[in-house]
Amino acid sequence: KRILVTGGTGLVGRAIEKVVADGEGQPDEEWIFVSSRDADLTSSSETKALFERHKPTHVIHLAAMVGGLFKNIRSNLDFWRTNIHINDNVLHSAHEAGVQKVVSCLSTCIFPDKTTYPIDETMIHNGPPHSSNFGYSYAKRMIDVQNRGYSEQHGRRFTAVIPTNVFGPHDNFNIEDGHVLPGLIHKVYLAKQSGSALTVWGTGKPRRQFIYSLDLARLFLWVLREYDEVEPIILSVGEEDEVSIREAAEAIAEAMEFRGELVFDTTKSDGQFKKTASNAKLRRYLPGFQFTPFRKAVKETCAWFNANYATARK
Repeated sequence: KRILVTGGTGLVGRAIEKVVADGEGQPDEEWIFVSSRDADLTSSSETKALFERHKPTHVIHLAAMVGGLFKNIRSNLDFWRTNIHINDNVLHSAHEAGVQKVVSCLSTCIFPDKTTYPIDETMIHNGPPHSSNFGYSYAKRMIDVQNRGYSEQHGRRFTAVIPTNVFGPHDNFNIEDGHVLPGLIHKVYLAKQSGSALTVWGTGKPRRQFIYSLDLARLFLWVLREYDEVEPIILSVGEEDEVSIREAAEAIAEAMEFRGELVFDTTKSDGQFKKTASNAKLRRYLPGFQFTPFRKAVKETCAWFNANYATARK
């Protein structure tokens, strides 16, 4: 197997690389991690050339234009166009190159804004996503549509996973454009340096299921090797492991030994209140999978950020 990982230098790509290097790779697997430096995946010719160069038999497709709530609100069209081009180029190049299996990465934000909870894999197309990131959400939904098309018309084994909120080493810790957890880690670091209070955007009440990137990486390997459905699968901790943004901020403050005050800026948007996802399908396949406890994963991520601050803060 020659496994090509797009977006290979991002949060999830680095986690997969580490898990493979730490002994979870198999002798018959050659892993190739590529980033935007290797090819512009919005270009069909560059994407095709990448596939011709590496001749993969399997693909894990992680590359995407991503950003936090406020970047999405500003740039919905850019998120739609960029991701549609990337996904179409990668999936079509994989098809043309005869790739045996593609596993793409979706996101829980693709689910309908108005829905019942917990959400599961059957509900993706049941209504419009939240208006704050409709461009990204619809572009990601189209991967599922395209996977079904390649399966029906060409018998391809293209599938997708839907992780909940991923965090870990090598995340985007940019305060303006990153996701909530890495942004908070960076904010706590700065508040500790300056001796000021920690300002958390929003009320702190929204609830999220966070998955540690190294746990997600181990699940990706299982999906690549064992999971044979075209329908996506949610990769998440259980509903009982959902935490509020306030609880997440408190866990980070504890891990970073921050003793200051927590202030909630309620003039800032909360985004979706909750996106509780069911991991029942995953549990049917892997009843014994052990997730890293949230506080332990937060502690490890904060330690990595502290040790790599010069590069991580960018």
